[in-house]
Amino acid sequence: VLDFLPPSCRTGGVFPVGRLDKDTTGLLLLTNDGVWAHRILSPKKHCYKVYEATVSGSIPEDLTVRFASRIVLADGTVCLPARALRIDGQTVEITVYEGRYHQVKRMCAAVGLQVLSLHRRKIGALGLDPALSPGQWRKLTEVERELPFVNK
Repeated sequence: VLDFLPPSCRTGGVFPVGRLDKDTTGLLLLTNDGVWAHRILSPKKHCYKVYEATVSGSIPEDLTVRFASRIVLADGTVCLPARALRIDGQTVEITVYEGRYHQVKRMCAAVGLQVLSLHRRKIGALGLDPALSPGQWRKLTEVERELPFVNK
């Protein structure tokens, strides 16, 4: 990820805040501020992440209830309550408050869905800038730096 930055921005300990799976697209934040990154990543801070998933399989009628009731993954891991809303035929919006290994894909699998594509749209109230193409980046404004912590 850091290879996309100009050399002048690769200094000073810049690192990704969390990660995206290699087959997941969308918003990824970079920083050199460990305290700021921890505030975003810690499940105790309830900083949510919103994903759009294209899935195969029959979307359960009770999808919203099941995600809100703490999905249990195949390995026994119990996820924090999450939100899941059917957007259209095979598209689901999923909001999680933690970031476990392949969590969204594993949560979908727990309700009989296979994720075909996954895109992170938001972290807190900070949405992906629609003017950016995949692989592009820009610096956040001072106001945007606080948006991940807005939990609405």
